[in-house]
Order: sequence, then structure tokens, then C-alpha cells
Amino acid sequence: MKRIENQQRFDSLRKEFETFTFYQQEVSLENGVLSMTFHFSLDERYFFHPTMTIPARPFYHWESIPKDQLEALAFHIGMVELVSYWKLACPKLIVVKPFDLKLCQKKWWRHLYYNGLGEFRYLNGIDCSEHDFLRIESGTDRDFKRVDVPLRETALIPVGGGKDSVVTLECLRQAMPVIPVILNPRGATVSCVSAAGYTMDDVAVINRTLDPTMLKLNNEGFLNGHTPFSALLAFLTLMISAGTGSKYIALSNESSANESTVPGTEINHQYSKSIDFERDFRDYVQQHLSEEMQYFSFLRPLNELQIASLFSQYKAYHEVFRSCNAGSKTDSWCGKCPKCLFTWIILSPFLSRKRLTEIFGKDLLTDTDLKPTFEELNGTSAVKPFECVGTVEEVRACVDFMKDRKDTIVEDSPKGDASVEEILKRFNEENFLPEQFVNILKSKLYV
Repeated sequence: MKRIENQQRFDSLRKEFETFTFYQQEVSLENGVLSMTFHFSLDERYFFHPTMTIPARPFYHWESIPKDQLEALAFHIGMVELVSYWKLACPKLIVVKPFDLKLCQKKWWRHLYYNGLGEFRYLNGIDCSEHDFLRIESGTDRDFKRVDVPLRETALIPVGGGKDSVVTLECLRQAMPVIPVILNPRGATVSCVSAAGYTMDDVAVINRTLDPTMLKLNNEGFLNGHTPFSALLAFLTLMISAGTGSKYIALSNESSANESTVPGTEINHQYSKSIDFERDFRDYVQQHLSEEMQYFSFLRPLNELQIASLFSQYKAYHEVFRSCNAGSKTDSWCGKCPKCLFTWIILSPFLSRKRLTEIFGKDLLTDTDLKPTFEELNGTSAVKPFECVGTVEEVRACVDFMKDRKDTIVEDSPKGDASVEEILKRFNEENFLPEQFVNILKSKLYV
């Protein structure tokens, strides 16, 4: 009954609101600070003006980039940012006024919106094909400019405060010049770059501010849900790449992110972290923006177990890293969510139960309230958690590895198909790493 009601609300809102308009992006540079403002409207009844600022750093050279190229990069950031506002009512038409989009580009964006909102559609009970989800029209014949700036052998590394970006940072910072990138700095992200020896003056920071009208409408019963955040980060890093002259953008998405959240479907909480998105994004950038910028996930050849194995060696980060979304505002582990439990489990072959208890503040394996969450993680529930967690195979392998399972929530877990030792030997060849990065990664794995 709930799914029927949600579908009716989706249909009703699409009838009430016909058009979402992306009017323009504004880009300004003052005292070394790059500012972007985007102007959206929902049927001329609600208007949204989200902003992003990139604070001044000595490594930027914004003045040398032609204004039309900055506008093109900002436009693409706006094309992702609009999803957070469009999803309020999901009108069937999006009108894009800043630049013209060719048919192939419109299909690309519709594909991103549809798959990037897969969790949103699933949890809101929305049944709609990709073809019928929306259509995009251009309100101008103005083409955007390709980006043509000199690039050097430097890697940008987005740092989210979790174990994955720490591994990328540690593997690359001794091999080449790197610039950490942080979107909306918080305790864990700042602490992680500090543990790596960087000050905030060494970090490319992006400050994103949501429009309060959207938050108000969320509270009034408009549609809400997960958006493809990593796709937004992808286009933001293109802007940072141009501003710093950095050739490489090294993400920290692992092979485990490719597994669907709902078995038997293409619905994936981590769609914009998947190899499918990475491939599509690289193709789009090379065809329409730059053939020189290289976007790839450095950890794509690895699974979560291999990443946990590497991370366990970097003891300086064990007290400061945080993978918990629920505790992000207080810079803590909530100890109650799928992210906390999964992180505990995936580290369990490499850190003692006593050490994990010290890190998380309690023994998660004895918390019976986490039993349903564990069943989602180990595949005995119909659906995995809608969080960035690893595969069922990895979870079962870790549990099999545990020596003390009695009187814990993992006691009755089904036996896995592969052992920890077997999973640690893998190397996923489906990746886009340049050869030098493959060599760096393998040198860290096989020591």
C-alpha cells in the first residue's frame, strides 16, 4: 500500500509541476576565491540559488583560464547540482538555458539522472522507465568550450575521511606530487590530511551551500532521497584540475562498489562510484571537455578486504578516520549503522577485537540491535543496506575468519564461498589506471 501511495504522489507532483529550468551559472573570481552560483526554478513557483566557493590557494592559476572555459566547467557542475532540486517534484521536462546540449549529451545526462536516482526511485516506490523519466531541452544554440589548459604530473585525491581515501593518499603521496581535495571540510577529513602531513593551505577546499528553499520543501512533503553525490564530486574535480593544472584525478572507489544494492536489479546505492559511471564519465569528458584530464579510481582493482588490509598498516589514521555518515556532524562513530558494522567486520581479519572496540567505543559484535543490519550485510536479508558497504562475499569471508563467534550477532552466519586469503589475492583488471599507477598499487600490495 505504501509503494502505491508513493507512486501516486510521484504522478501527482509531475502533473502539478511541468518544468524545471536551469537558467544560468555565475562564475566570479575575487581575491583568489572562485565562486559559483546556480539559478534554478521549479515551474516559476520556486526558485533555488545554491552556491559553491573554492577558497584561494597558492597553487591555483584561475586568471590564466579563459572565462568561457570556466563557464563550461561550472555549467557541468550545475547540471549535476540541479538533481537535488529537480527530484523535489520530478517534472517531466528539464530546460537547460546556459548552453546547447546535443542529442547524445541529453541521453548521457538522462542516463545519469535515472541510474543516479536508483535508490531514490526504489525507496520512494517509483516505477518509471528511463525513457519516460524525463526529457531535456536546450534553450539556446550556444555551444560550451572545451578546456585547454597546461597539465602537469600531479594527482588530485578527494579525501572523505574514511579508510579508502587514506589508502590512496598514502600510496600516491610518496610517488608523485599530490593535492588533497575536500568538499565541505569536517573533523575526519581535516584530521586525515593532517595525519598525512598536510596543512589546510595544502588542500583544495570546496564549500557547497544548499538553497534553504529546498530544505523547506523537503519538510513540506515533496520528494526526497539519495542523489549521485560522487557524480557531483567528479565534475567539481574537473574544475580543480583546470585550476591547479593537475593531470590526474585519483578517486578511491573499489571493485566492491559495482555490486547492486538490490540483488537482481541495477539499483546501486553506489552507482556514481561504480565502474559503469566511471567509464561513462571518462567518455563524456574526452568527447566534450578535455582529452588530457585523466579521471580514474586508483582503488578499482582492489576489493574492500584488500583496502582494509592496507589501511590496517597506517596506524596514524586509526584514531581519526570516520566512515560513519550518521556520526559525521559530531565526528564520531554512531555504533548503530551499517557503515559502522561493515567497517568493523572488514577490518576484523587485520585488527584485534580489542583494538576495534577501542576505535569504535564499544564491541559491535555483541550489540543485538545490530542483528538485522548484519543480516543485510551477509546476504540473508533480501536487500543490502543503502550505504557504501562491501559485498556479501567479503562479509561472509570475514566472519568465517573470526575465531570467537560464540554469543555474538555473527554466530549463525552462513559460510562464505571464498576465504579471506583467496579474496586478498585478486586484482580486478577492469579498471582505467594508467600503467604507472598500476605499478604503484601493485608495489604496495605485494611486498
